[in-house]
Amino acid sequence: MAKNVLGTPLKNCSTNPMTGFYRTGCCDTGAGDDGVHVVCVIVTAEFLAFSRSRGNDLSTPVPHYGFPGLRPGNQWCLCASRWQEAFEADMAPQVVLEATHMSALEFVSLEDLKKYAVPV
Repeated sequence: MAKNVLGTPLKNCSTNPMTGFYRTGCCDTGAGDDGVHVVCVIVTAEFLAFSRSRGNDLSTPVPHYGFPGLRPGNQWCLCASRWQEAFEADMAPQVVLEATHMSALEFVSLEDLKKYAVPV
C-alpha cells in the first residue's frame, strides 16, 4: 500500500475531477509518470494563472483527454517539481498532506509542504 508524506496510508485526492497520473483519484506514481504527479493540492485562481504562465494550462478543458479544466477549489495531483517551482515563486497552492505521495519528498521538503497544509 502506498504511503503519504506523513508515513500513513495514502488517501484519495479527488474523483471530481478525476485526478492522478493513473486517473484513480489518488496521487500514486510509478513507471511512466515522468512528471511525478504526487502532490495533492487545492488550486487557486492565482496558482492556475501562474501555472499557465509557465506553460502548463490547467484551466482550459481538453475533452479528447477527458480533462474538464480545473477551477479554483478543485483538488488535483500536481507534479512535485511544479509545486516546488510555485513555492519558490511564492505561488504554491495549499497541500493535502494525507493525499500527497511520499515520493514528493524527493523534490520538496516536508517542512515546506507543512507550511501549506490544510487540515482534513
